[in-house]
Parts: sequence; C-alpha cells; structure tokens
Amino acid sequence: QPQRPNGVTAPDDDVYKGLLANNFADWRLEVSGLVEKPLSLSREQLQNMPSRTQITRHDCVEGWSCIAKWTGTPLSLVLDQAMVKPQARYVMFHCLDTIDRSLSGDIKYYGSIDLVDARHPQTILAYGLNGKPLPVENGAPLRVRVERQLGYKMPKYLYKIELVDGFATVGGGRGGYWEDNGYDWYGGI
Repeated sequence: QPQRPNGVTAPDDDVYKGLLANNFADWRLEVSGLVEKPLSLSREQLQNMPSRTQITRHDCVEGWSCIAKWTGTPLSLVLDQAMVKPQARYVMFHCLDTIDRSLSGDIKYYGSIDLVDARHPQTILAYGLNGKPLPVENGAPLRVRVERQLGYKMPKYLYKIELVDGFATVGGGRGGYWEDNGYDWYGGI
C-alpha cells in the first residue's frame, strides 16, 4: 500500500519541473552554513553512501498516521562529511515546493531540527519508499525523516541543508514555515 502523501504533492515550480523532466539527473543537495567543508551532492553520491532502511510510522499533526519502509542516508553521515562547526545549533532544511505566494515573492517550504535529532540514528535523508524510488507525491528526489517528530518536521523536495546558530534571519524567525504560523518548534511524538 502506498504511503499517504501529505502537504504539497507536486511542486508547481519551474526549477522542480525541470529537474523532474530529466529524472533529477541535475539535482544537487547543497550543504552550507556553519560547516568547514560545504558540499554539493548528487542523488547518486547520496545513494552510494551507507544507507539505512527502517519501517516506521508517520504521524501527521492532522491526526492520521501510516506505516512505511523508508530507505536513505543517515543525516549524521552527511553532517560528518561537511564537518559541522562547533557554533552550529540547528539544521535548516530548504525545499523546492512553494508553500505560499504573495506580491513580495513566493515562499518555499523550510524547517529545522536541532543537532540532537539530526544525529539520531533514525534521522535519514530518504530517497526510497517501500522498496522503490521515492515518488514525487512523497517528496522526490529527497525528503527528511525525523522519526521522533510529527510530519511537519519532515520536509519534502529537499535541495539545501544549512547549519545555523539561530533562526533570526530565516522566514519569520521561528525555525520553519509552520512554526512561523503558530506551530510549536519541537513537534515531538
């Protein structure tokens, strides 16, 4: 049975549509901010790193849940490769899906977790779902799985990870799109 999609199920973004048209061959995951070694990783490079497969339950803030098998690269391995600086406290996730449109510009989905959750063994950058490549409606080419938190803390359509020491300069300054709109920063289950 397919994993129930949540949020945006097909980004209406020209950059995303172009990446999808060539099966994400040109997509890169950028890792920047408070790191010694900024990274630009292809999907193939991520898939060639050690992976983890886990069967876990997705809990949505809307009250539904479902169980699925996720495969991906542990986020901790990517952070280790980037050599996180000591002053970094949070991991910001920047995504390709437009979540809000306004006259001042489109707002792309973004979110964050602390380094404790980022380094948890079950926190992965998922590229597989139920033994197949991650489908578009579930976040292809890459989404975050943070199994200790609710679904809004697991961004889809990921293209950039940024290590920061605070949120003041990002969005509304609360650490994520939904947090800027009243949700708790920690969405623990």
